[in-house]
Amino acid sequence: MINRYRILSSLLCSFMLVSCYAQKPTDSTADKMLVYQLANGGWPKQLEDKSVVNYGATLNDDLLSKIKATTVLHATFDNKATSREITYLVKAYNTTKNEAYLKAAEKGLDYALSAQNKNGGWPQYYPDKSLYRSQITYNDDAMINILNILQDIIKKANGFDVVNQSYIPKAEAAVRNGIDCILKTQVKQNGQLTIWAAQYDKDSMLPAKARNFEPASLSTAESVGIVRFLMRLPNPSPEIKASISSAVKWFEKYKISGYRFDRTENSTGKNAALLEDDKSVVWARFYDLEKNIPIFGDRDNSIKLKFEDLLPERRNGYAWYGNFAQKLLEKEYPKWLTTNGIK
Repeated sequence: MINRYRILSSLLCSFMLVSCYAQKPTDSTADKMLVYQLANGGWPKQLEDKSVVNYGATLNDDLLSKIKATTVLHATFDNKATSREITYLVKAYNTTKNEAYLKAAEKGLDYALSAQNKNGGWPQYYPDKSLYRSQITYNDDAMINILNILQDIIKKANGFDVVNQSYIPKAEAAVRNGIDCILKTQVKQNGQLTIWAAQYDKDSMLPAKARNFEPASLSTAESVGIVRFLMRLPNPSPEIKASISSAVKWFEKYKISGYRFDRTENSTGKNAALLEDDKSVVWARFYDLEKNIPIFGDRDNSIKLKFEDLLPERRNGYAWYGNFAQKLLEKEYPKWLTTNGIK
């Protein structure tokens, strides 16, 4: 009788646990992220058939088959992949308390930490090293997105206080190495610090080209992201202060006042143009590493000095100018100076 009671009691407890788990709140997007997560913990931006990851798509048999065929070589930090999922899953866990989401986010963190190379940089893809994928990649904020997540773990900010405490020392070490990489790769001209390139050779740590229309050059959009990350750091060292102020000085010197960049639609398609506008300020996306003049890469690997000379597909299909550093100069940098007691 006693054994039978214990068995029934055990079964009842198990049923209650299962019921409790089944009733736990879920997030439909987070659930899909669990399906897309690769075996190494990272996420793809594209599947094996080149289709773009779309969390709004229904997980039918055809799509599930494509996801299953996607290998770890597709794991990337490009276009916010992996950093986007880690951030979302941590937020979903905070809302639902569904442990599966936090577990997947931490597996993603393990992947991100393992991808950092010895000099502190992150590649665009890992473990795929083909073409330009193993380069130190600031392009599209790939490296900075990961560093911001790690800094959130250290500071227990933006909901990342739920991550296992064992990740804090790992994040601290990775951020230290990442900062060292950032300081070493800031381009110098005649001994003066400027801004950063979008990609660097992983061994020489020198600026490198990526796609044909992305030449080795000073890159404004990515440099703004780097400066914003550096300005997050508490008690900045003299080296970090010099890095930030030098980049801001470069942005101030090479801003193009009185113009805005428009890509409008008309009967013939997109039409990109730099238009006069006395209320606007822009910067070119890429600048020559030595001359600080705007340069524009084309599909045929050529470099033009006017974006109007590009082939139509590239001329109208890329953000060649933008107000990338305007908010940084007008609001964020002055606030940083005040916060850090710098005159």
